[in-house]
Amino acid sequence: METGSPRDAGTRGDGTTEPVWRGLPPGLLRMRRLLLVVWLGLIAVVLGVLLNLFAGPAWAALALLPLALMAWGWVLIGRNWRSWRYAERADELLISRGVLWREETVVPYGRMQLVEVTSGPVERHFGLASVQLHTAAAATDATIPGLEPAEAERLRDRLTELGEARSAGL
Repeated sequence: METGSPRDAGTRGDGTTEPVWRGLPPGLLRMRRLLLVVWLGLIAVVLGVLLNLFAGPAWAALALLPLALMAWGWVLIGRNWRSWRYAERADELLISRGVLWREETVVPYGRMQLVEVTSGPVERHFGLASVQLHTAAAATDATIPGLEPAEAERLRDRLTELGEARSAGL
């Protein structure tokens, strides 16, 4: 597919097109799970040592609670990561996310005022960047986290180009 063409799939029977949904790269999942293991592992070790020193070995078993939270968080992070997806259509960008509470944001290209790519130090270490969309209505601002930098820049350039073309008629 060309970079400048909309990423629509085939036409349905009613003449509309089904969007092609794209998920987030696995680097975001690895980063979030690593942060979970580091922080909860550190808390478990510190809690175990302190409880053992000041309350005795029986109380040190409470340090297993952060490890249980780690196992639960591991699963939840995977489910959340799988729920994120986005699609580019002819006139708008669709962003869908959420496991229990599904949220789908539709951002018309003509309403976009600013598209920025951000990448903090941890994201840069994992080769990730986020795209943040600012629109005329703050309620429709949206973010797509954890994209590969080349994809984030491609998306920023495409959305900016489409936003300028659609807003010219306003």
